[in-house]
Amino acid sequence: MNGNRPAFTLIEILVSVLILSGAIVYVLKVHSQNREQIIYVSKRNLHALEDSLFLAESAFRYHQSDKNAYDLLQNDLRPENTQSRHLLRNIKRHIYLPEPINLLPEEETQGPAAVIREIKLKGTYPASFYRFDLQSL
Repeated sequence: MNGNRPAFTLIEILVSVLILSGAIVYVLKVHSQNREQIIYVSKRNLHALEDSLFLAESAFRYHQSDKNAYDLLQNDLRPENTQSRHLLRNIKRHIYLPEPINLLPEEETQGPAAVIREIKLKGTYPASFYRFDLQSL
């Protein structure tokens, strides 16, 4: 009986290690990209919730202004808690208001007339919101 048994050569082992390391590097890269996207989406959602504070009617008075949420909401909410006031003052956005768009129905159709007003909130996570005001039915 022959005492030699078949085994892998050193080159075969090095090639398999190289292939496995390439696959692991690719998986880590994909994982890192997904993590960055998850962090971005989480922060974006947090800012979207804060952006809703800037959608009051009073925001349409401040074109190209840097405002905080307390300035916009102090007449409507009047928070008595100093911590609430402090939190609202720390939420700041730059407000930009493009020209309103007037939508008029075509002459042969009778539909509502409306005005579309856009509010753009600029900052780290910019956002745009639209307000539709019906003029007639």
